[in-house]
Amino acid sequence: QVQLVESGGGLVQTGGSLRLSCTTSGRTFSSYAMGWFRQARGKEREFVSAINWSGGLTTNADSVKGRFTISRDNAKNTVYLQMNSLKPEDTAVYYCAATNRVWGVTRRGEDYDYWGQGTQVTVSS
Repeated sequence: QVQLVESGGGLVQTGGSLRLSCTTSGRTFSSYAMGWFRQARGKEREFVSAINWSGGLTTNADSVKGRFTISRDNAKNTVYLQMNSLKPEDTAVYYCAATNRVWGVTRRGEDYDYWGQGTQVTVSS
């Protein structure tokens, strides 16, 4: 069983930055591909960013390209999402997710087996 705990959310003004962290339990973090998803109120969950087990391969949603960066530190069992140039439309609950069924990266929520509880990000205009 893998437990994921997100942190780093909060309230920020348009154009500001936040860094989300997701720390996992267990000793096999480096074998998991990780992803970030978000869900705004009244909307479906959407993919944000993903990273493979080594950190050498990443993919991002078009809506965040050039603004968000995903990274991981396998020694700390942690994946990060650096969010810059934030916009009001980035307001959502952000979730991290883990899978060991995918060798590379995946944008599909159904490929992930473990999810965190979410952290709220609010961007004021």
